[in-house]
Amino acid sequence: MLQTLAGNSFLILSVLVFVAVLLLLEGLYMMWKSYKGPEAKKIETRLRALSGSLDQSVQARFLKDRMLSEVPALQRYLLSLPRAQRLDKFILQAGLKWPVSKLLLSCIVAGALAFAVMTSFAHQGLLLAVMVSAAAAVLPLLHVQRKRSGRLAKLEHQLPEALDLITRALRSGHAFSSGLQMVGDEMAEPIAGEFRIVHDEVNFGVSLQQALTNLSERIPVTDVRYFVVAVLIQRESGGNLTEVLGNLSRLIRERLKLMAKVKVLSSEGRLSAWILGVMPFALGGVMYMVNPKFMGPLWTDPIGIAIVKYMLMLMAIGVLILRKIIRIRV
Repeated sequence: MLQTLAGNSFLILSVLVFVAVLLLLEGLYMMWKSYKGPEAKKIETRLRALSGSLDQSVQARFLKDRMLSEVPALQRYLLSLPRAQRLDKFILQAGLKWPVSKLLLSCIVAGALAFAVMTSFAHQGLLLAVMVSAAAAVLPLLHVQRKRSGRLAKLEHQLPEALDLITRALRSGHAFSSGLQMVGDEMAEPIAGEFRIVHDEVNFGVSLQQALTNLSERIPVTDVRYFVVAVLIQRESGGNLTEVLGNLSRLIRERLKLMAKVKVLSSEGRLSAWILGVMPFALGGVMYMVNPKFMGPLWTDPIGIAIVKYMLMLMAIGVLILRKIIRIRV
């Protein structure tokens, strides 16, 4: 009887794992298509072409260089890594003052502590300890990602007001660089600091084209790229810059209103996703409090431990799928 039950459970788990792998592959393909597909690459290529070529002058390199570590040997090693500069840009976009070495050290320490806890105190197997330590090592990166998302969202909401301030400065007879300085002096962070950097770069001898291109690289927001493209096209072909910036500011405000409306309309779906994600753990906790003996085999029996492991894996995949469903890009 037990052998039949174990065989049926293994068959059911095998089918569920197969379906989960198919759904995971489908989700990964959809994510790749959204960010790296032909249409996304076409739009990115067009925006980069309109934003101007990269400036390799001495002034630009001096302004863009940053220490990746305070230790000289580690600094040389990080400079040899191709992705270290990208990780440094990722930290800067989050508004943190960390060097790359501090972030990498935090990941290593978190992973080592989790591995030690799982092997020494929890007495778990090597495979589970490695999986938990890998998840713990990602936590500092997730913290930086969360800070980056919040900062970019705040920048996006501050951009229309900054464009209106530049438009009013231009209508008053000020130069465009003076409008950038007004944004840096009168507006709140973080957009004030970014426009202040643009103004300082221009004063240090970097061309306005490259300074605006650096702004679009530091702030990977589509609306900022539209602003950069509009200014550069106006400088090359002429036109009424105040009218262009005014229309762009109005367009960004309308898009933000639409995003807020979509967020309100999709609140029911987000609530359903939260309920579906939390309900299994809440029901498990309630059942454990009501009848601990009934839930005991999940922690003591090998089949129960295997079921818990597969359940957590499937729950993680389900959370990713639900998150993909409720995220509506406007």
